[in-house]
Amino acid sequence: MKIKENFALRQVAGTWVVLPLAEETLNFNGMLTLNETGVFLWHLLEKGSTREDLATALTNEYEVSFEDALTDVDAYLARLKQV
Repeated sequence: MKIKENFALRQVAGTWVVLPLAEETLNFNGMLTLNETGVFLWHLLEKGSTREDLATALTNEYEVSFEDALTDVDAYLARLKQV
């Protein structure tokens, strides 16, 4: 999977946010705030990780089952697709 072009992850005043760049500012008027786990997944997506890769990474990093990780990854990806 790849992150949609013209979006950037930035830390602003201690908070991680996804901001639109260039012409995306016309389509998306705002920003998306990410927690530590969201940033972790974002960096994996930048490397082209799959849905399953993301879930596996969550199980390795946090005490969560693969099934719960997949549920969380699906929710995260659905939120990103709304942007």
